[in-house]
Amino acid sequence: IQERFHILKPGDNVLDLGAAPGSFLQYVSGIIGPRGLAVGVDITPIKPFEQKNIITFVADVTDETALSRKLDGIGIAKFNVIISDMAPSTSGIRFLDGGRSQTLNEQVLRLAERCLKPGGHAVLKLLPGVDEGALVKQMKPLFRTVRHFRPEAIRKSSGEQYLIGLQRLSGAVQ
Repeated sequence: IQERFHILKPGDNVLDLGAAPGSFLQYVSGIIGPRGLAVGVDITPIKPFEQKNIITFVADVTDETALSRKLDGIGIAKFNVIISDMAPSTSGIRFLDGGRSQTLNEQVLRLAERCLKPGGHAVLKLLPGVDEGALVKQMKPLFRTVRHFRPEAIRKSSGEQYLIGLQRLSGAVQ
């Protein structure tokens, strides 16, 4: 995603949702450098990192009040990039799992409306069964460009893919 869309830049503040175990946070840390900050959030604790530009905490993104308190506590109101690698606990029932993934992605878009800077980018992970069309419809008023992307590194047997929202519009309704 970074190679194709160049969503991360030195000095960026990045919110990584569904960040456990944290390998992507380390990748982000290297790109954003010491002037940037990578904030990892997950319902599972993430082990501390040596990098000074990584902060992690446990939170449920569906609890907007608790998440807002945690984000307010770090002193960053807006992020340059929001990345979601969240996936629900899967049941094996495509319709049910897709619906749960849909709900998580809709929550990410609500966060993007509130916490993403104009010009910022968002990445949403899609599982099979997600109503991609509905998510694209929600994203189009927020972003200049919305792209569908399936990285080559994903196993052929996986239905995982991503929606990328590029350049959040400053006039978007909040």
